[in-house]
Amino acid sequence: MVKYILKRLFQSLFTVLLVVTIVFLLLRLMPTDYYFTEDELMKLPQEVLNDRLQAAGLLDPPLVQLGRFYRDLFTKFDLGTSRRVQANQPVVKVIAGKFGISMQMGLIALAISIVLGVVIGVLQARFKDGVLDHIGTGYTVFVNAVPHLVTYSLVLAFGARVLGLPSMYSARKLPLSMYLPIFCLSIGSTAYYMLWTRRYMVDELNKDYIRLAKLKGLSTRKVMFRHVLKNAFVPLVQYLPYSILLTVGGSLLVERFFSVPGMGPLLTDSIGRYDTNLVQALVMLYATMGILGVFLGDLLMALVDPRISLTGKGDVR
Repeated sequence: MVKYILKRLFQSLFTVLLVVTIVFLLLRLMPTDYYFTEDELMKLPQEVLNDRLQAAGLLDPPLVQLGRFYRDLFTKFDLGTSRRVQANQPVVKVIAGKFGISMQMGLIALAISIVLGVVIGVLQARFKDGVLDHIGTGYTVFVNAVPHLVTYSLVLAFGARVLGLPSMYSARKLPLSMYLPIFCLSIGSTAYYMLWTRRYMVDELNKDYIRLAKLKGLSTRKVMFRHVLKNAFVPLVQYLPYSILLTVGGSLLVERFFSVPGMGPLLTDSIGRYDTNLVQALVMLYATMGILGVFLGDLLMALVDPRISLTGKGDVR
């Protein structure tokens, strides 16, 4: 187990560094004009622009810039400063200010999704082909078939006009202005947990050991919760760490739709405004979150299900 963990950590670190290196070098292929605003390009002479590029180290060879980037990262945890989104502010500070908002909303939305999704999925499996099962299936199909923007628009119209909730995020109207974004964040994950909880539980209900448990006289409730739910939840556990990290990272569409100043719009804003230092930092953050989520999912599955063992060769048995 220890060898496997160390090997996976090394592989994860190598993958993150590879992704960051590729993005870093690709960004250095961009024309240097993108580092300036239109007013600066029109008003400042070329000599002044070159001096600014030289002072920022952007005229050095790409590999020299890459080495300097990793030196600052590993020695001072310095990811540079933002040039456009928040001029002259440390990138770490810019991200930290957004991350807290996304983390708060994301964790609340995920908690709602897990509770509702698992509970309704269990009830769907328990009363298969009943009214609740059809309603739940219809909800899942609707969420997956209808474009997210349409769903969010319906939520916004109902919440604002019928319930009187704020239509946009506002720090002065907390927590009311968080309700609609959190609900929209939870819609997709709730459908996911409903679908797969139901599917795995229905599969478990058809297995021989469940029939044997019923023949021994165990009640339906005991069979459902002692055996079926426990085994059906194992595959869902693998997705749980990844979904937590992904949700905490923020939803681009939801946060932009409700004007939430979180992590979601930050990446597109930094790309659109050619804030290369911020783009590099965000790519590294999202790559780390994604890879760490997959890694933690494998470990959590091995802890929950004793039938799964992790070998030193990286195989899962």
